[in-house]
Amino acid sequence: MRTNLFTISLIVLFTSIKCAAQSTSPEPWSAKQLMEPAELAKTINNPKAHQPYIFCIGPGAMIKNSIDIGPGKEKASLDKFKQELSKIPKDASIVIYCGCCPFDRCPNIRPAFTLLNEMKFTNHKLLDIPHNIKVDWKDHNYPVQK
Repeated sequence: MRTNLFTISLIVLFTSIKCAAQSTSPEPWSAKQLMEPAELAKTINNPKAHQPYIFCIGPGAMIKNSIDIGPGKEKASLDKFKQELSKIPKDASIVIYCGCCPFDRCPNIRPAFTLLNEMKFTNHKLLDIPHNIKVDWKDHNYPVQK
């Protein structure tokens, strides 16, 4: 009897863990919406290329031509971002980035990207910064603000 109860308890536990893992919401972006730093740097360095709107949704705008919004986890920053976005077409080329910490733990990128989705923008990307802005941008001598 105790063995059956233990077995049933284990089954319930593993089923609960599996369900919890499956219910974790996916990222608000698709793989196609990630942009490699080298690609953005190449675009910025080419004066003939169509330049995207670049928004820093982290602690400070380091990338050349980027607009400093402030941390995307803060309501005031998201309000500022929404105001800036209201001035541009829905099909505008937009790149957002943070770089404060490793990508998978960044508290700023998800709220900002979700806002872009909610506002129905159609050509927005997230700069893929797996480590931080220093390692993935500055250490490669990519263009920075002057």
